[in-house]
Amino acid sequence: MRIGIHCFTAGSLERAALKAKELGANTFQIFSGSPRMWRMKAPDPEQVARLNQVREKHELTPLAIHDSYLINLASPPSEIREKSIAGFTGEIERAIVIGAEYLVAHPGNYKGLSVEQGLLNVAEALGLAWRGVEPSLAKNSKLTILLENTAGAGAQLGGKLEELWTLRELASPYVGIPIQFCLDTCHCYVAGFDLASPEGFDRFVGHASETLGWEHVPVIHANDARSPLGSHVDRHANIGAGYIGLEGFRRILNHSALREKSFILETPVDEPGDDLRNVTALKELVSPRERSTPKKSSRSGTPAGRTTRRCT
Repeated sequence: MRIGIHCFTAGSLERAALKAKELGANTFQIFSGSPRMWRMKAPDPEQVARLNQVREKHELTPLAIHDSYLINLASPPSEIREKSIAGFTGEIERAIVIGAEYLVAHPGNYKGLSVEQGLLNVAEALGLAWRGVEPSLAKNSKLTILLENTAGAGAQLGGKLEELWTLRELASPYVGIPIQFCLDTCHCYVAGFDLASPEGFDRFVGHASETLGWEHVPVIHANDARSPLGSHVDRHANIGAGYIGLEGFRRILNHSALREKSFILETPVDEPGDDLRNVTALKELVSPRERSTPKKSSRSGTPAGRTTRRCT
């Protein structure tokens, strides 16, 4: 199984990979620059080369990049929208240069608009961002964009899985790389999916299968939830220290539909060593059979009978 964590580069791409290895991870996530700045430099070729040497040596794969917190692809025509589209173009280009397999993005906030207009804004922005990518990079890209579900607070898009599927349907014809999904366990829980109970988790697995298709969800952000079920408050907790709990994560990690996913932690480091403890906790929750038995991938095309859903 692929179990990893978000690692900070601190000015060095290689340092993030080495940190992942030090923590016992075999997959990881990074920012391609400061998540709170619009202007970002192109990756240094020597750093990229060293990063990929470490990745190859220690079989650190896949690598996910999370986009900037400033980007809001759902925004109406404005300076923020223009910066968001240009910023996402940069995110795509840097992810391709770095060699990441996935680029994770939040859909955005449609404040002051209807849900439908927000969805259209995101789809259009994704298409415009892709159009701005340097052709030589676009031609050789092996990147996949992952739309991440959210806590669904206020005017956030992505609290409903149907919204993610609609975005994929709307944007895919205008984006030259695959669009799939990343599900965050904390976001799922506070959005109303009871991952802590066996019955609630089974309902969630069935709903995600019907709405998104698990073959379109290669990455799961493994975060416990500090806030109650359905609260729509996005506060991550360390594994076992939140409302989902150890048994909840045991069910998640060992479910047959999720065995091939890459589980990447975005948990807080409240005390020194929390990052290592969280990686270790996930690994120890995996049953011995799942640790040792490789599973053949079944990811293929769109599930039979899938149709675009109207969000309400």
